[in-house]
Amino acid sequence: MPMRKNHIDTVIDPIQLEVFKHLFSAIAEEMGVVLQKSSFSPNIKERRDFSCAIFNANGSMVAQAAHIPVHLGSMPLSVTSAIAKYRQGNAPLVPGDTIILNNPYLGGTHLPDITLVTPVFISDSHNHIQPELAKNLSDRSITPFAYVASRAHHSDVGGISPGSMPIAREIYQEGLIIPPVKIINGGVLNTDILDLILSNVRTPEERLGDLQAQIGANKRGVNLLINLINRYSRGEVDHFMQELLNYTERMTRALLSDLPNGCFSFEDYLDNNGISEDLIPIKVTITINNDTATVDFTGSSVQQEGNVNAVYAITLSAVNYVFRSLLDLDIPNNSGCLTPIHTIAPRGTVVNAVHPAPVAAGNVETSQRIVDVLLGALAQACPEKIPAASQGTMNNVSIGGWDPEHECYFTYYETIGGGTGASVKSNGVSAIHSHMTNTLNTPIEALEYCFPMQINRYEIRKNSGGKGVKHGGDGIIREFKFLTDAQITIISERRSIAPYGLAGGDNGQKGENLLIRGSEESNLPGKGSLRVSSGDILRISTPGGGGYGIFDERE
Repeated sequence: MPMRKNHIDTVIDPIQLEVFKHLFSAIAEEMGVVLQKSSFSPNIKERRDFSCAIFNANGSMVAQAAHIPVHLGSMPLSVTSAIAKYRQGNAPLVPGDTIILNNPYLGGTHLPDITLVTPVFISDSHNHIQPELAKNLSDRSITPFAYVASRAHHSDVGGISPGSMPIAREIYQEGLIIPPVKIINGGVLNTDILDLILSNVRTPEERLGDLQAQIGANKRGVNLLINLINRYSRGEVDHFMQELLNYTERMTRALLSDLPNGCFSFEDYLDNNGISEDLIPIKVTITINNDTATVDFTGSSVQQEGNVNAVYAITLSAVNYVFRSLLDLDIPNNSGCLTPIHTIAPRGTVVNAVHPAPVAAGNVETSQRIVDVLLGALAQACPEKIPAASQGTMNNVSIGGWDPEHECYFTYYETIGGGTGASVKSNGVSAIHSHMTNTLNTPIEALEYCFPMQINRYEIRKNSGGKGVKHGGDGIIREFKFLTDAQITIISERRSIAPYGLAGGDNGQKGENLLIRGSEESNLPGKGSLRVSSGDILRISTPGGGGYGIFDERE
């Protein structure tokens, strides 16, 4: 294989580039294993609702594990917010520090997603690691070489309803807002900050366990990156960090060059904002110009009174996810993907909300619709690559109350899979999480062991995928029976507008939420909060994916 030259005319060894790609991603993967294995909550341990990644000194994401797309595309903005805070302040970062934050307006997603950022220090004057804390912290040659970060969805961070996914009208109702602060300062845990966080949540022991798991994951990432630098040298590791960013940028430009030049527009809708019943338009126009693209969300709705607002970081995540998905090659998923793509999201809209708009559902639901409109637009440019709409929702269920058996408060959160859209090549997949979520299901055994609930039904929702030459995947039916009184919050979409088919394929079936009390059944809205009693049953039927191609009944 011939060696190529980059834009600064240095030789790139493609074999070494591939080796370092896997070395960096392996560090992020091992961070994820530590986080999952040592966490307390089923949401992290079982559903794996977390993400880990490595960043260079400027906060650009270099490598990630195969975790949650909506986390990973937005994390660079959290890391750069943390870097900026301590570059400008009077307390610069030192070895042994870890920063905690969850503010959606500083690169976060929604408040339950807590991010920990840990700098990796080496000597600027030597090619080896400083293995201990710096003796002279005023020595300005001691600067961060890189950062590792983990983001995990915590099942409760306060707010007006258990699970911190409320039907809110402002972000202050959604939970505790954490700006970038040092949870660990020079290797010493900041117990004042920790106490403040734990005093504002319903399940402090579980939160403490999950935060300690994130701290352990970050420590593992730091140690592995230090070992890598000791093995190869600072200069070589730094070189390949940049080359991997350059490589992803080049591959993205090559993808854009293969697409036809032109403007491609698409519009879809959110069902409502949880407070009013008005449809909420999201519109995009993608302009391809040789090896660059402009993604313009002008024409999308103004930000909403309800919690479906997405911050700019969420919109960037969706753009990154869609264009990265078009690349057939196994290239690293890093910040280089967005370099040739300019994203326009007008401030004060549902795709770039401004403080203090509520955002709990923007992360989980609006992100999915942003993906749907991006794919709808790109289906006009490269129809052979684009599937019909997947279920387009995460079917969020938050539950909390008093557990009489364990004599403690409990909170539970999960998302439920559905059908994916069919494509020109294949049928959709049934009963799976899609697009901006990459979580697993919570096993029935784990749920029933930990919480005063039982699962009466958990099955594929037959024939809910749209018909076509290739049919959409089917959704899921999941039934919860409550064994104690509780408060539940449901945030779901595609209850009014079905997932679209492509090339004449049928739409997937819309989702349904149902409450069963004795012999009475009542339909629940797509978004809402209510009290349930012991013995009540909640049935969530999730949407199917859209079909592809015109279905012929005679065949």
